[in-house]
Amino acid sequence: MSRLPYVPGFARPQAEGAGRKAANGAKAAKGAGKALRRTVPRAAHAEWRPAAGRPGAVESVEAANAGRLPELTPIRVGRMAASPFAFLRGSAGLMAYDLVETPVTGVGAQLCGDAHAANFGLYGDARGELIIDLNDFDETLYGPWEWDVKRLAASLVLAGREAGADEATCRDAARDAVGAYRRTMRLLAGMPATAAWNAIADEALVSHADAHQLVGTLDRVAAKARRNTSARFAAKATESDGAGGRRFVDAPPVLRRVPDGEAAAVAAALGEYLTTLPPELLPLMARHEVQDVAFRVVGTGSVGLRSWVVLLLDHRGEPLVLQVKEARSSVLLPYVEKAGFLPAEVGHEGRRVVLGQKSMQVVSDVLLGWTTVEGRPCQVRQFRNRKGSVDPAALAPGELDDYGRMTGALLARAHAHSADPLLIGGYCGKGEELDEAVAAFAVRYADRTEADHAELAAAVRSGRVAAETGV
Repeated sequence: MSRLPYVPGFARPQAEGAGRKAANGAKAAKGAGKALRRTVPRAAHAEWRPAAGRPGAVESVEAANAGRLPELTPIRVGRMAASPFAFLRGSAGLMAYDLVETPVTGVGAQLCGDAHAANFGLYGDARGELIIDLNDFDETLYGPWEWDVKRLAASLVLAGREAGADEATCRDAARDAVGAYRRTMRLLAGMPATAAWNAIADEALVSHADAHQLVGTLDRVAAKARRNTSARFAAKATESDGAGGRRFVDAPPVLRRVPDGEAAAVAAALGEYLTTLPPELLPLMARHEVQDVAFRVVGTGSVGLRSWVVLLLDHRGEPLVLQVKEARSSVLLPYVEKAGFLPAEVGHEGRRVVLGQKSMQVVSDVLLGWTTVEGRPCQVRQFRNRKGSVDPAALAPGELDDYGRMTGALLARAHAHSADPLLIGGYCGKGEELDEAVAAFAVRYADRTEADHAELAAAVRSGRVAAETGV
């Protein structure tokens, strides 16, 4: 009998033969994953067909526009109508509607919720070093791990088609992404828990994912990311206010100054934001003065949501820019519930986004927090924090499968923070059955997305749906 009591929140104690019992526990978790193959065969993940009553592309876009700023929704529609890959980027809710009809193992993980191929990129850590990881978490929620994998695979097929790659290359990229996910999950399952938890996306990732053809592209993106700072943005987007400070300059429709009352409401909301930061960062924030607030349009799926940039200056006049962005309920919520998952009560949607991001990333923006602006939940983060991204639709055919392997490995590492890698690794197995099945799904879903995009594009051309292009 152990002389110490069990402490809730830790693993159950192994009274005797601890090493053997721990090994047996790992074997049981892996065995449970293997057992899931009987109820949800890996080959079944190739299956999908549109459900009866599935909303059309125009209907789904218009439903997603509800509650957004109406003067900005034509920009969102224009961006989605640009290509099938762009349509996928803006239709996470429609894909969740479709995924709920696909086989689900019942194993949950903290999902990105929008894990398409363009939602991976570089950003700076607190010391200015560059990290590569998932970098958009507006839809993050606890749900079926397969959904992120399938969204990534389908997006790679669409990105490859847009880049002019042949069908075999596009399918290979999807298959290789799933294969890298599977192998990385199994690798993490065999590592000490702390080593697996802190596995960081650095130079070793390229070798692990066999993504050597991407090195040149990543070097170019990294060089650009290092220049993508608050100081560089402020130099272009602000001017002297004539009183020793600086203010934003109108650049409509992407950047525009806001009325005094709106600016004051955003600035006042930063008080709540400070309460969500670690106490040791408060002296840092106290060395910055709030200078100005502007509205800035961002992203594809996010266009039309409230999104402000706040200019702060330190004692030397050096800028720090924060983004205060509206956070709505995840579009996945009704579908993960239908799939049998009951996400925890979040209380505040900005908090959901921030905690989900911290759950999935090894290194996160130290200034992540949340607040409420005139009753609207918002997330707060650094703007232009040395961010850089690879455009998967511009990759050479020889780079696409490398990029698929890299992003698949990153997704596995992110899921392993909240899901047992032994369980998922046991299900995925050593063979390529899952890889081939999800690749088949990805091609099928990419075909459907192209049809959806064509419907939206036709509605735009006919004038039935308003769209603003080139913005």
